[in-house]
Amino acid sequence: MGALITRTEGLIFVILIMVAFALWLQRFKVFKSLGPVLTVVVLGIILSNTHVVPISHDFYSALSTYCVTPAISICLLSMNMRELKKLNREPVIALISAIFSVCFIAIILGFIFAPRIIEGWKCAGMFVGTYTGGTPNLTAIATGLDCSRETLAAANAADYVVSTPLMVFLFAAPVILKASKRWNKLWPYQFTKEELDDGDDEPLMSDKRWSIRDIAWLLTIGFGVSFVCTVIAQSIFPDTFWKAGRLLILTTVSIGLAQLKPVQKLRGNLDLGLFISLTFLATIGFAVDLQQFIGSALMMTLYVLFMLIGCIVLHLIICRIFKIKYEYVILSMVGCIVDGPTSSLTAAGADWKSLINVGLIMGVIAGACGNYVGIFVSYVVKGICGM
Repeated sequence: MGALITRTEGLIFVILIMVAFALWLQRFKVFKSLGPVLTVVVLGIILSNTHVVPISHDFYSALSTYCVTPAISICLLSMNMRELKKLNREPVIALISAIFSVCFIAIILGFIFAPRIIEGWKCAGMFVGTYTGGTPNLTAIATGLDCSRETLAAANAADYVVSTPLMVFLFAAPVILKASKRWNKLWPYQFTKEELDDGDDEPLMSDKRWSIRDIAWLLTIGFGVSFVCTVIAQSIFPDTFWKAGRLLILTTVSIGLAQLKPVQKLRGNLDLGLFISLTFLATIGFAVDLQQFIGSALMMTLYVLFMLIGCIVLHLIICRIFKIKYEYVILSMVGCIVDGPTSSLTAAGADWKSLINVGLIMGVIAGACGNYVGIFVSYVVKGICGM
């Protein structure tokens, strides 16, 4: 059965209305908990599997080719290194523990699962990326490793099948754990109510004032950095590594530019980066063929399941040994598995006013680290498995 909409201009309209609808749905609590990224991907899966849009199309590849790296660069412009001063010992340990746990478990399980999965060593790095910064990192690393669209779609589907229930639990965890006497006895390290109330009460994802000049400069920087890094990477790296090398160079250059005062004055980088990311993430949803996924992606789903269970257990053990307050533990997990804005929303939803900015910073740092550690883990698994 052919798709209802196959013309490029029609697909552009569908993608934009999906993004607008997903952002509009964020006013409702259940969708705010899921976040716009998951909402867009699920909408994409529904539309392609009901034959409203095709599962594959040349436009999808073009959109991914030209939008992924600029979106990464624009988002990374929020990485103000001076904000690190707001992080004391405990959130730093929690963040390092979360990133280390994901990498360690991914490598151990990669030795078992990677040889049994198509492009398994690439999947190892992609999953490390998505669990140290969110779904955009998965796509970024897939682009850096020149992963096939079929594997990328299957990886996204496996990710959402396993991680969505976990995400829902993490959003509800502050209320559930606060009421649990057993948890409070097991984990007595917590903030007082007075400490949590001492913070900014400005609502997140509220309307922001930013001009067309901000948009123009952000787009110029994003696409300019992408172009320059592509040229450099193709010049100095071999054909088998230049896309991965480009991602590492782009991450480093973008973080460097983010420290410049004129760049720091630009407003709306996270919003614009998210918008561009949502457009190509919609096509990832389109590429998920549920019939094919159910029949062939079991091994990949098991890899994600055991990886998440293993890294969460290891993370909790490390944080318990170092006596980290459980609020930091929750925010570090949300910041890594989802993203910084969602970590902030988790803090805001739990009325942890003093931790709203901390959650955002932890997520942004995790997102930046995700590109580095994702590429690193991919090649470690490739070397171990001899692939």
